[in-house]
Amino acid sequence: MITLCVAALSFAQPDGYWDKARATAREVTVSARERIILSTESLPVGTTEIVYRITLLDENQQLANSLVSVLKAIPDPTGISQGSAGAVLLLSKIAGDDKCKYAIFSNEAMAAVYKNTGKTDKACLFQNNPVNKDARRLSIASPTFIKSNALWFGFESKNWIMKQRIVLEVVPWVDNKLSRGWNVENRKSILDICKSTDLAKKIINSDAYCVCVLEKLQHRYRFSEYQDLLAAEKTTAFKVAGITCYEESGAIKMVGENQRTAAAVLFSQHKFAEAIDKLEPLFENGKATTADYNAMALNCIFTKQYDKAIKFLKETEKLDPTELLTKLNMAHSYLLNNNYNQAKTIYKKYRLQNATNTLSWLEKVKIDFAAFEKAGLPSKDFKNILNVITTH
Repeated sequence: MITLCVAALSFAQPDGYWDKARATAREVTVSARERIILSTESLPVGTTEIVYRITLLDENQQLANSLVSVLKAIPDPTGISQGSAGAVLLLSKIAGDDKCKYAIFSNEAMAAVYKNTGKTDKACLFQNNPVNKDARRLSIASPTFIKSNALWFGFESKNWIMKQRIVLEVVPWVDNKLSRGWNVENRKSILDICKSTDLAKKIINSDAYCVCVLEKLQHRYRFSEYQDLLAAEKTTAFKVAGITCYEESGAIKMVGENQRTAAAVLFSQHKFAEAIDKLEPLFENGKATTADYNAMALNCIFTKQYDKAIKFLKETEKLDPTELLTKLNMAHSYLLNNNYNQAKTIYKKYRLQNATNTLSWLEKVKIDFAAFEKAGLPSKDFKNILNVITTH
C-alpha cells in the first residue's frame, strides 16, 4: 500500500535541469529488523520534482549504472511518467533478495518519530509492501514541501536475521525560473505590496500592472538579492519597474480614462475646481488630448480663470487647428474677459458651420450662454453676440 500527499505534475517542465551536482547517493547497512533514517542533500532553490531510486543489494552486488547516468537520457521529468526507455531502466536494475519498507518525510522531527515508533501517519509517502527495489518521480509542489530544503527517507529492514545493504539515490529537477527564489509565496508578497501603492489604487483592475512589476523585479533580481536591498533601494526598484509597467500594461490609458470620466461627472455637478484637479495629471504626464484641453479650458472659464483658459486653448490649436469647439471656447474666453472685438470676430467667422456633429454653431452658443448665465458669469454682451451670429 502506498500513501501519497504529493502529486506528479501533469505537464512537462522542459525549462529546467537535473541538478546532478546536488544529487544524493548513499549506501547504508541496516541491521536485522532495524529502522533508520537518511536525509537527502540540501535541495536547491527551485526544486519542483525529484526522482529517487532505492535498491537493496546482496553482499557482493554492485549497481550497474548510477541514477544520475540513467537520467542523462531523460530531458525532463515527464519522460519518466510517460514510460520512456529511461523509466524502464530505472526499475530494471539489479537487486538482491532482501526487502524493506520505507517512508518519506518532509522534516527531520517526523522522521525521528518514525525511527523510534514506526508511525507513518505523518509520512508523505509510505511503501507498506516490502520491496527490494523501487523508483519514483515525485512532485515537490504541494504545501507540504514548500519550505522543505531536504527530504528524510526512513527504512525498516524486513530481514529478521541478516544485515541489508540499501542504496538510496535522489536527483532533484530544478525549474530555471523558480531557481531564482521566486516561489508562489514570494511572488504573492510582491503583488500584495504593489496593490497597496498609490498608483495601483488609481487603477480599477491593477492585476496586469502589478504582474508586470513583479516580472520586472524577477528578471532583475534573485529573490534573495531583492531581500538584501535597503528599504530605499526597494522603493527605487519598485518605482523604476512601475514607470515602465504603467505604460506597458495599459494602466496609463486606463487611469487616464478614469480621470476623464471622473472630471466629466464633477463638471456635471458644477464642481469645476475639483474637475480641474482630476484633469491635471493628464497634462503632467503628457497624455492630454484635444478633448482634454477643451475640457480643462471650459472648467477654467467656469472658475473665471479666463487667461488660463486662453492659454490651454492656444495649446489645443497646435494639436488640432480645425477643432471648432476650441474656436468656440476661445471666443467665450475673450468675451467673458472683456475682449469683445476678438470674441466677435471668432463668433462671426464660424457662424455658418456646425460646432459638433449634431449641433450648429448657433445652437451650441445658445446652450453655452444659458450655462454661463446660470453660473453667474458676465452676460451683458450675450444678446449682442447672438445678433451678430444671426445677422447675414
